[in-house]
Amino acid sequence: MRRTVVTALAAATLVLAAGCSSGGSQPGPGGTPGSTASPAAAPSAQLPPAKGSVKVARTVTDGLKSPWGIAPLPDGGLLVGSRDDGSVVRVDTATGKKSAVGSVPGVDHQGEGGLLGLALSPTYASDHLVYAYFTTESDNRIARMIYDQQRPAGEQLGAPDTILRGIPKGNNHNGGRIAFGPDKMLYAGTGETGDRALAQDKKSLGGKILRMTPDGQPGYGNPEPDSVVYSYGHRNVQGLAWDAQNRLWASEFGQDTWDELNLIEPGKNYGWPVVEGQGGKPGYVDPVAQWKPSEASPSGIAYADGSVWMAALKGERLWRVPLDATKPLAAPEAFLTGQYGRLRTVLAAGPGKLWLLTNNTDSRGTPKPGDDRILELDVT
Repeated sequence: MRRTVVTALAAATLVLAAGCSSGGSQPGPGGTPGSTASPAAAPSAQLPPAKGSVKVARTVTDGLKSPWGIAPLPDGGLLVGSRDDGSVVRVDTATGKKSAVGSVPGVDHQGEGGLLGLALSPTYASDHLVYAYFTTESDNRIARMIYDQQRPAGEQLGAPDTILRGIPKGNNHNGGRIAFGPDKMLYAGTGETGDRALAQDKKSLGGKILRMTPDGQPGYGNPEPDSVVYSYGHRNVQGLAWDAQNRLWASEFGQDTWDELNLIEPGKNYGWPVVEGQGGKPGYVDPVAQWKPSEASPSGIAYADGSVWMAALKGERLWRVPLDATKPLAAPEAFLTGQYGRLRTVLAAGPGKLWLLTNNTDSRGTPKPGDDRILELDVT
């Protein structure tokens, strides 16, 4: 039976930490827990430049409505989900053409809830499974569906098979990002729905990063063998990405003081609501970088060319954090500030390239003609 348990700095806006607090095991190769080697000791192949660059190469497509999740297909296409109506479209990245794939049944859009993260199975080539994190009338859950491109347009998603249910839902702070790690485990970022106590409650799935098998069972080597909880003390995790050494990074919304970029270690406590940002308190992991919410309000992140790239909603910019192993090599840089409005998701798209998804039609942005859109970026 399936279990129901489951980011020198500008002084006023940004502070960098020297790293995370010590102690405990680090994720080993492939993202699995148990390695005793410090990640700081992992060799860096080549450090990124302290100063980077971003150029918008082209608009891939436009006219997307309330987009949130995005998943790259092996043939170069992109699946994009609409938060508000639960529909999924396929975008041809060469032509920009959009075609209807289908809808996820049971999606209940209220506030920040709806159809959120999308991810492809690590064995997609053989099973054609698409995973979705979405809000229902009773909870947030994760389900998988077969994607059959041979079926008629709009009818290409099979019936959902729920692998994890019971993630707390709320009008706000639903988390929603899902991604398969190098270890082929499924990771999910959740929110505490505004109920702060959930973040510190290890028995709750709210305010956590979860790690599970593709079937929704606790991943081998999890901190607790019968639980999908991987880390806790989070407010609202919406970005997950792995670096070249398979270390897991996550972006997190703060409340009024600090948004965070965290290096995730299994079983560790990331502080909310006891600590927001760098508190230096024993027992809690400090973020690697932090921002004022007006400069960030982060959502999706991606690792590319030695840097973590972070999409900012309220901050309306793309942040670049160049890394030297587990520490910033230099102060984060902001690009595209105010040019494209709210930025929801960023994905690595090959050497020196990113896909960037805007999010101005989500009721909080100011849509411009053509919103929302996917941009192709050339980056260093």
